[in-house]
Amino acid sequence: MQVTETLSSGLKREFKVVVNAADLDKSLNDKLKEMSAKANIKGFRPGKVPVPHLKRVYGKSAMAEVIQEAIDGQSKAILADRNLKPAYQPEVKLPEDEAEVNAVMDGKGDLAFSVAFEVIPEFELQDHAGLDLVRHVVDVSEDHIGETLTRLSSQAKNFEEKSGKAEKGDRLTINFTGTIDGTAFEGGTAEDVALEIGSGQFIPGFEDQLIGAKAGDDVTVKVTFPETYGVKELAGKAAEFATKVTKVEGPKETVIDDEFAKKMGFEDLAKLKDMVKERMGQEFGQMTAMKLKRDVLDALDKLYSFELPEKLVETEFNGIWNALTNEMSRAKKTFEDEKTTEEEARKEYRAIAERRVRLGLVLGTLGEKEGVTIAEQELQNALMARMRQFPGQEKQVLDYYRKNPQAMMELRGPLFEQKVVDSIVAKAKVTDKSVSKDELQAMVQDEDGIEGGHEGHDHG
Repeated sequence: MQVTETLSSGLKREFKVVVNAADLDKSLNDKLKEMSAKANIKGFRPGKVPVPHLKRVYGKSAMAEVIQEAIDGQSKAILADRNLKPAYQPEVKLPEDEAEVNAVMDGKGDLAFSVAFEVIPEFELQDHAGLDLVRHVVDVSEDHIGETLTRLSSQAKNFEEKSGKAEKGDRLTINFTGTIDGTAFEGGTAEDVALEIGSGQFIPGFEDQLIGAKAGDDVTVKVTFPETYGVKELAGKAAEFATKVTKVEGPKETVIDDEFAKKMGFEDLAKLKDMVKERMGQEFGQMTAMKLKRDVLDALDKLYSFELPEKLVETEFNGIWNALTNEMSRAKKTFEDEKTTEEEARKEYRAIAERRVRLGLVLGTLGEKEGVTIAEQELQNALMARMRQFPGQEKQVLDYYRKNPQAMMELRGPLFEQKVVDSIVAKAKVTDKSVSKDELQAMVQDEDGIEGGHEGHDHG
C-alpha cells in the first residue's frame, strides 16, 4: 500500500492511494474464511463450505466489500496519521477505465484511488471575556396584557342576529354558486357558509360586495381570482358568484371579566391575566435572546478573518440562493422588482454564505475548547418540539428523523450553537437596556429571513 500527497495548496489536500492486488486478495480470502464459518449452503454441512466454492459464488460481491473497506480504512488513516481535520466528508475518486476496474474486481490489478478534501483552517481564538454586550429587554406591562386580552376577546366574540343591513364586522350566512363564462366550476358552490365581512377569508373583493345586504337578498358578486391563486385553472380568471344571504348577525360586545376567563378555561380573570403575563414574558424573552445572539455573532464576525473552505462556502451559498430564487419565483418577482441585479444579489448572498461558514467554524472551535456537548435528552426535546410544529403528522416527522441521521444533525446544530453563544455571554460584560415591544420587534424582524439563518456548524 502506497500513499502519495499530490496536492497541498492553502486548505486543499489530495492524496493518491495504491493498494496492491496481493493485499486485496489476502483481505478477500480472510473475508471468505469468515463467511465459510457461518455459511449455510445446500449440499454442504453448516460451517464447512469450501472457500474456493464461496469465491466462485460470492467472490465479486465480497471483493466489492473488501474494496469499500480498503477505501474507508485508508481515508481514515490519511487523516489520523497526519492529524488532519477535514472540513467535510473527503471526496474519493475511483478509476473511470472499465478494464482497470474489472482487473481490480478480478484480483488481477492494484486498486488506485484519490482522496481530496479541504482542511478546517487554523486560527487563533480571541479573548471574548471583554466583549461589551447590551441585552435589550421588555417588561410586560398592564397595557401589553390588555392588548392581548382584547385580541383574545375578538377571536372569541359572539354574534346575534340583526334585521338591518350588513356592515363590516358582521357575520353572514350565505349560499353561493360560482361561474366562469357562465359555467359552474369545481369548488365554486357551497351552502350555509359563515363569512365575517372584513376577515379576508374569501378572495379580495368578495366580502366588500356584501356590505349593505340584508337577510333574504340575492347578490351577484363579481371578482377576479389572483394570479397567484392556488388552483392553477382559476388563477387570473374573472368569476361571478350568485350569492344568497340567509342570515345577518352583528357582533356582541365581549366583556372581559371572570365569566369571560371561565369560558377561556381559567378560574377567574386574575388567573387568565397571570397566564397572559407569563406567555408574553416568554415571547419577549425569546426576542431578547434572538437580538443578543445576533449581537454576539456580529461581534465575532468582526474579530475573525481567515481563509474559508471553498466547498463549504459554495454549499452554503447554493442553499441560500435556491431558497431566494424559489421564493421570488413563487411571488413572481424579479431582481429589478427588488431594486437590484442578479450580479449584485449574488455578491450580497455570497458574503452572507461566507459569514455563516466563518462563524460556524469559530463556534465549532470554541465549542470544542469549552467542551460543549449535547445530551441525548436535549436532542429528544428538540425533536419533540419539532413534532409539535406539525399537528396530526407527529408520527411521520418522528419516522423521518429516525431514518435520517443528517436530519438529526441539523437539529443538533442549533442546540450546539446556542450553548456556545451562552458560554460567550456568560463571560462578556452585559448591560441590560429597557426598550419598547415595537423597538425590540424591529431589532429582530430579519431574524427569520435568509440572513438570520443558522450559522453554526457542530464540530463537537
